Amino acid sequence: MPSREQLEQLLALDPTDAFLSYAVAMTCASEGDAGEAVTRLAQLVIDHPDYVPAWFQRGQLLAGLDRVEEARGVLSEGIVVARRVGDSHAEGEMIEFLESL
Repeated sequence: MPSREQLEQLLALDPTDAFLSYAVAMTCASEGDAGEAVTRLAQLVIDHPDYVPAWFQRGQLLAGLDRVEEARGVLSEGIVVARRVGDSHAEGEMIEFLESL
């Protein structure tokens, strides 16, 4: 698995790469920096609004930070996006997680 620094370097070469942006955010989360991960995922959905995994992960991280109302809003938006792009699996996962909050 590439390090955060390596991922950041790759992202610098192609800042429009949604997967690299997501990978950096997830690396931040795995390193215990959930706040930075949330910030990066928020930017990712601005830049790539149909990138469904970013919506779900952001909602989960927000819930983990006890920002439950914000998580509910993100998940609700993510469900709409997942439905629009035809990702029924992610839609179902987000609905289930939202109902658990």
